[in-house]
Amino acid sequence: MLYFCRFLKRLPVCLLLLGLIFSGCSKHGYVNLDYPLPPQVYLPEGVKTIALVNRSLTRPEDKQGQVLESIVTGEISGSDRLASDESLKGVFDRINGYRDMQTVIPPQTRLYGTGTRETPELLDWELVRSICDASNADALLVLETFDSNSDVLLSTVTNRVTAALGNNVPIPAVPNQIRVNVLAFWRLYDPVSKTIIDQHQAKSFLTFNGVGSNLTLPPPEALHNTAYEAGRNYIERFLPGHYTVKRDLYKKGKGASKQAFKAAFRSSEVANWRGAMDSWSAILARASRKNAGKACLNIAVAHEVLGNTDQALEWAKKSYEVYGNKLGRDYTKVLLNRKSLE
Repeated sequence: MLYFCRFLKRLPVCLLLLGLIFSGCSKHGYVNLDYPLPPQVYLPEGVKTIALVNRSLTRPEDKQGQVLESIVTGEISGSDRLASDESLKGVFDRINGYRDMQTVIPPQTRLYGTGTRETPELLDWELVRSICDASNADALLVLETFDSNSDVLLSTVTNRVTAALGNNVPIPAVPNQIRVNVLAFWRLYDPVSKTIIDQHQAKSFLTFNGVGSNLTLPPPEALHNTAYEAGRNYIERFLPGHYTVKRDLYKKGKGASKQAFKAAFRSSEVANWRGAMDSWSAILARASRKNAGKACLNIAVAHEVLGNTDQALEWAKKSYEVYGNKLGRDYTKVLLNRKSLE
């Protein structure tokens, strides 16, 4: 929770603001904000460098059995061996340099495993320690198993029809949709505490147009691309996410404040929230009670966009308590809930 609170404070405004959207003649506009979500898994304090190892490979004497499996599942023999390294590359590219974290490739980057979907036993902790020491890493991420296959989602054939002049004309074939699936199992070892920080199996897939004379083969890059995304998707478990929320604000006022509201709203449309707040604050000095409540509500939204939750809460309360704006009351409840999560 402490990590999540620090993350909220550091979240840049550019990530909070997705865009301001308004609708026709409505008195309301709204802004979409990206709210942060905590990571699914937290790394232990002090884990900043992670070594990457591929253990999904098959021992040479086991290759004959693997060739049979490749033929049955429609794979190219040895393709998984090459593609599994792409999963490690996906991890490397996604997290390397993220804040103060980095991934490294140790001297011993490949180990033999089961070569199937069967999960191997835990690595010996002395081996884990030696690999981490050799690469100055704090933890060891191991791709324990890697398996792939593909299937056809849409199958079409070329039909022949009789044209108006009596000629047979082929209808162009629609490409088959080939889905490439990757099943990967990961373990993250902590050599200091001799514990498994995380172990997770996930299925990833991408869809491609078929190639070849019968359009039933995936393109050559399909498996590597899917494996790469599988690695990126896994390491996302350790990174904060986000979800989108909507905040209403007033773009119109009444009477003498009508033009001032429009001008302030135009400032917010181009993300000039400081300028918009100055305009709404100026409205308060001369506005009617109703317009003042609207201005307070808008100032509250602007503060939240800029990452100032406490100030947003103060202005939302003022909008309702002082001026009776019901939208301010509802917004206050939303902000109180947000603060309870922080």
